[in-house]
Amino acid sequence: MSRDSILSKIRSALADVETKAEHPGFEDAAVVSRVRLGDGSPIAAFTRNFEAVHGRVMRHADPLVALLKEQGRTFGYCDPELMNPLGHALTAAGCTVETRYDRTRYDDYEFGITRATAAIAETGSLVLDDARTSDRLAALSPWIHVAVLREEEVHATLPEAIAGLGNSRNIIWVTGPSKTADVEGILIEGVHGPGEQIAFFLD
Repeated sequence: MSRDSILSKIRSALADVETKAEHPGFEDAAVVSRVRLGDGSPIAAFTRNFEAVHGRVMRHADPLVALLKEQGRTFGYCDPELMNPLGHALTAAGCTVETRYDRTRYDDYEFGITRATAAIAETGSLVLDDARTSDRLAALSPWIHVAVLREEEVHATLPEAIAGLGNSRNIIWVTGPSKTADVEGILIEGVHGPGEQIAFFLD
């Protein structure tokens, strides 16, 4: 069966799905980890929990430029809508930034900058929604992924995030760099996706 045939069947099946299943009726107290939230703000809890799983939180272009240069990763993709807050700063620093992701050259891209829909403080997770992410492959294939969002897009808890996600059919939750421990229980990062996951907060 060809790729086009498979994707056609998937699109057809999705077109028939009019409503999502109802969420389980759990009380928040039964599913929310107050310990992971702590006593501070959702931003503080997200930062703490995201960094605990080896994610990085940034608010300015300079640390990102320094990281890219330190690792020698200076060619990448940027969502066209994010060129003003971020892409032009990287270009000025000597990086090569493309605003069209060429899927035939996915191995060439060393970093990808895309929008994130939200973040979840309780779990230290980013939410990537196809409706707002300019190119999913640009978020998943480069070694460094920069997910750009605003502080007001941080949800405190999982139930709050689920309630706020709307009816999108294609959502990924990203909790730090990709990881696997399949081989002898040894944790390895960056196997099935980015090895560096950055949450970049716009002012």
